[in-house]
Amino acid sequence: MTPEEQIAKMTKAINQAIKVLSDSFASTPGDYARAVQALKESLSSQATPKPKPPETQPPES
Repeated sequence: MTPEEQIAKMTKAINQAIKVLSDSFASTPGDYARAVQALKESLSSQATPKPKPPETQPPES
């Protein structure tokens, strides 16, 4: 996942959580569960370590 895709996914999850929390009378327990799940998924994809490029050796003099 590219950084731009990651940011878009996290932004969508945060906006969904804000919407659910700001309108608590119209939100159902399922809405809360989906918002929390989306936040967890957006954070878990951020925690996956990316492979490091191979280290290059400095030229010997």
